[in-house]
Amino acid sequence: MAQEQLVNDLEKALLERAEKLAEEYHDRAQRARQHILEDAHERLHIREQNEVLAAQAEAERLFRRQIQASELRLKSKLDKLRWQLIQSVLHELPKRLQKVRDDEESYLALLHELLVQAAGNIESRELVAEFNAADQARLKARWETFCADISPEKTIELAATPIVCSGGVLLRSGDNRIRIDNRFEGRIERFQDALLQVITERLFAADISLRGLFDD
Repeated sequence: MAQEQLVNDLEKALLERAEKLAEEYHDRAQRARQHILEDAHERLHIREQNEVLAAQAEAERLFRRQIQASELRLKSKLDKLRWQLIQSVLHELPKRLQKVRDDEESYLALLHELLVQAAGNIESRELVAEFNAADQARLKARWETFCADISPEKTIELAATPIVCSGGVLLRSGDNRIRIDNRFEGRIERFQDALLQVITERLFAADISLRGLFDD
């Protein structure tokens, strides 16, 4: 009986020990499971945050590209519109020049200035001035008076044959080796960059001054 009791006590002690170990392992497993779940949740949360940040960054890049593309399209349209406005002003230039020619007193003064400027840049003593048909007819009767004060050392002859131009004067040496093109067309071509700059700067002004085009 004593031995049997001893065996029962040993079995009971072993069983209690086994149950205690089982509880400990169960608690450990629960804690490990909870830790794994928390770690997985944290990893998932970090991944979601990273995905959100990446999506935000991609959205911002896409938005910037769209803005840049829109700005480029707008700039292209504005440049096109600006050029069209400049061209419309250039298209009106002949009409404005016609107004200059219609004011005979001012126009003759302008022709005189252009002739003086051209004569000062040609060293030859014998010069020939060429005008369009209307200006030639206008100046023929008063030619000597018109060019008398330009240079006492130079003789300026009025060409017998008119040239085709809208206005101004083409002055050349008698041997035709030196030419100063002060026709309207010549000066517009020569000062095209400056003219475009003036038009651009004064595009929305009430009046565009053309007089400066003929001042050196």
